[in-house]
This record gives sequence, structure tokens and C-alpha cells, in this order.
Amino acid sequence: MNATRFLRHIFATRWTTRRHFGPKVLGAIEAAIRETEAQHGGEIRFAVETALDMAELVDDLVPRRRAMQVFGQLGVWDTADNNGVLIYLLLADRVVEIVADRGIAARIPQSDWDGVCREMERLYRDRCFSEGSVAGVYAVGRLLARHFPGRRKDVDELPNQPVLL
Repeated sequence: MNATRFLRHIFATRWTTRRHFGPKVLGAIEAAIRETEAQHGGEIRFAVETALDMAELVDDLVPRRRAMQVFGQLGVWDTADNNGVLIYLLLADRVVEIVADRGIAARIPQSDWDGVCREMERLYRDRCFSEGSVAGVYAVGRLLARHFPGRRKDVDELPNQPVLL
């Protein structure tokens, strides 16, 4: 177990997460999701997790694995066209992971998602939480619009509101 990582997670607080992701920032993320989903055939979820718990740290759970767990817990996989995408931020590590359902992952390479993640992480390191989050949503939206243009005439299958875990 990495001692520095352990301390970051132990001392991370939900208060800090809510300070960085207050109502204004959450509203901006939701608006960006709503706007981009009108331009493509995908469904975007955004989740922020403050820190891992002790057992997950002892097991050395990596952010990618946790993002896949959250993908399942939030039901991002549960869309008719397998077109869900999760943007997951583990705030204590300042790590972003993007998990795409199989309908999308087959057409958009992981390297494209990784580029979006690294740009978001750069903005988060600069403490630009709103800008990093909204830029990430728009970047995901552009990738989806390129590979899945148009929007079906239906209601959202997944909520647009970001989730604080």
C-alpha cells in the first residue's frame, strides 16, 4: 500500500468535494450533458467520488477498477443501444476514468478517452474544477457526435445530474 495515497484518501473530506463541486458547478455539468446529448446518440453520466474506503485502499483498488464498479452501480450499462459513458473522478487521487459501454467502446479507441482524462486531470491539478468537468463533458460529446451522430427522438435513458458518491 502506498503511504502517500493512503494519507490522501484518509484526509479527503466530503466537505472539500462539496466545496469544489457545489450547486453552481454541478449545474454547469448537468447543462453541458444535456446540451451535448442533443447532438449525439450517447448517454453521459458524471460521478465524483471523494475517496476510497479503508478496505479498498488495503486491497489497492485502482481508479479504473473502481470506475467500472460505479459504471455498474449507476446502471450506465442499462441503455437500449449500449451507449452509456461514465466520466468518473476519484478526487483524492485527482484521477479521471472514462468507461464506455460496449456499443461505444467498439468504435472509439481507449486512447481517445485517455486524452480527455489527461486534459481534465490537468485542469483539476490547476484547481479548475468547473472548467475541467465541463471541458471533459464537451470533449466526450464531440467524440460521441463524431461516431454516433444524431439523437434519437426519445427521453434521456440516464439522469443528467452529476452524482457525488
